Amino acid sequence: MTSPATPLPDDGTPPEPLVDWSAAAEVAGRLARPGPRADRADLDALVSGLRAAAGTAVGHVLTVTRMEPAGTAGPGTSDLGAVHVVDRATWTRANVQSMRALTAPVLEALGPDMPATSAAARLGGAAEVGTVLALLSTKVLGQFDPYGTDRGRLLLVAPNVLAAERTLDLRPRDFRLWVCLHEQTHALQFATAPWLAGHLRSRISELLQDVTRTSVGMARAPLPEKLAFLARAVLRALSGDGKSPLEGVLGREERDRLEEITAVMALLEGHADVMMDAVGPRVVPTVKTIRARFEKRREGEGAPPLDLLLRRLLGMDAKLAQYRDGARFVRAVEEQVGRDGLNAVWAAPENLPSAREIADARAWVRRVHG
Repeated sequence: MTSPATPLPDDGTPPEPLVDWSAAAEVAGRLARPGPRADRADLDALVSGLRAAAGTAVGHVLTVTRMEPAGTAGPGTSDLGAVHVVDRATWTRANVQSMRALTAPVLEALGPDMPATSAAARLGGAAEVGTVLALLSTKVLGQFDPYGTDRGRLLLVAPNVLAAERTLDLRPRDFRLWVCLHEQTHALQFATAPWLAGHLRSRISELLQDVTRTSVGMARAPLPEKLAFLARAVLRALSGDGKSPLEGVLGREERDRLEEITAVMALLEGHADVMMDAVGPRVVPTVKTIRARFEKRREGEGAPPLDLLLRRLLGMDAKLAQYRDGARFVRAVEEQVGRDGLNAVWAAPENLPSAREIADARAWVRRVHG
């Protein structure tokens, strides 16, 4: 589902984007650090190892999840889409592309309500987006992007995988497969529920429209009001209360939309986390060691205070909560109705859990299974 197009302004010129996306890609690419050093042989082995792991992961994911991509001839017949092994700069450019695609319908929907933006403002937005993506590019191991192509695409960030292996002292073959099990589970989620990408796109578009209107109002607010909002965001991040900095500017309806999106993301992340471990030590012999050390990494053990602050400001702590909350939901549902019963969640949009049901799996089971 996409937002309906609205008429162009009287002069026939489409509204200018809020961000200069080409500049954002350039800023992100320049700021993204290259990552750990390695000789050519190790780099070649890293790239080929990740590609092989991505292919190997598909069969294991199909088996352990008991899910089947829509439109396939039978179990095990899908490759789940394109796989790209990328560096950090390429990852940022790919995400700029996806962000541009996601925000385009917002401009169409706002139409005449969209305020004019200056070149300086668009470049300022580009600097902000580029800087954030450059910071995030050092953290992401892999990402399934459902909006990059018609079938979606899997991005594996090679320098980050290498850095994690070295920092956590992990067996490379096991860790690379473990990462790919998580990401290919995401690919399978969208392949099994082909309506899911459109459903999320429409919900995100609605929220972005509201946030854009609010942001425009904030831009016109007096300086003291802007500073007060920024101070609240920093204090919230420092306190670690788990709330998004956006919550201070969202109304009740917008918060409901955000909670709906967050619940779906919790399901996706928690489901992938549970399934990647469910494959077990027969496939990933050191899975328990990987999980234990990786959880410490997620919690920020040994990270400098500035890194923790940035993580909270960028919403990464909220992302970690999604993994935990979603995994608890998935395990609780499976305890009651089994894995096949859990898979009813992919049947239709109305079967997705609400924010309340993520915290109360029994409520979801009663509603969906009776």
